[in-house]
Amino acid sequence: MLRVEPQVRLVARPQIDYGAVSDYLAEVGGRTWLERLDSGTLDDAQNLAEFAGRVCYRSWIPGLNPNVTRIRTDQEAYLHNILASAHGSVLEHANFSFILHNVSRVVTHELARHRAGTAVSQESLRFVRLDELPFWFPEWAEQDAELRERATALLDQMEAFQLWMADHFGLDSGTVGFGEKKEKTSFMRRFAPEGVATGMVWTANIRTLRHVIEQRTAPGAEEEIRLLFGKVGELMVREAPSLFGDYRVEDGAWIPTWRKV
Repeated sequence: MLRVEPQVRLVARPQIDYGAVSDYLAEVGGRTWLERLDSGTLDDAQNLAEFAGRVCYRSWIPGLNPNVTRIRTDQEAYLHNILASAHGSVLEHANFSFILHNVSRVVTHELARHRAGTAVSQESLRFVRLDELPFWFPEWAEQDAELRERATALLDQMEAFQLWMADHFGLDSGTVGFGEKKEKTSFMRRFAPEGVATGMVWTANIRTLRHVIEQRTAPGAEEEIRLLFGKVGELMVREAPSLFGDYRVEDGAWIPTWRKV
């Protein structure tokens, strides 16, 4: 049994083709918006959300839309208004991808409930054979000596059974085809606990991220997923402060100023 800690890494973020944006803005008369952006610190996620919002109202400069006589020129103020007015559809254009490492299948099953605005690619234990059982213990369980001893003994026994099955089926003999390996590996995973650590790539748009961070760090959420999405929240505050900086954190719970965007 291998003790592990749930980890999250941001592996992909939005990237804007500013040349294409410039061509479009030249055609509609909105080049001044692009000129206002700070070319030294471009935040593509926030710029994409603002760009999508301004397309909706043609609010690049006053007068392009006769109904728009003044506009917000400060991006933070603009995006805060998007959040406050619950114009969340424009936040769906910006997606972020995370590698969730050493997270249990308890967590991945919980995440399956959040389907809208997400994409998932999870390590398959039908193909990936277990030779050890990585496992996370919450702090309170680590402090319970008898619980830790009994749990470790049980996990060691289950791990030994995984190794025995691989030997019993001759999976490393060189004579077993891949199809049979897949069949036997699929059977073997049935004897791994739901708490066994695994990995997945999880992609979500900003609107979904705001919802999931709030829901999965709430006091009633499962403790491992609370830990994980606290880390996701910290990453997103650094990535897009104008879109995630409205949260306050109380006892691990991320509470937004603007909800259900």
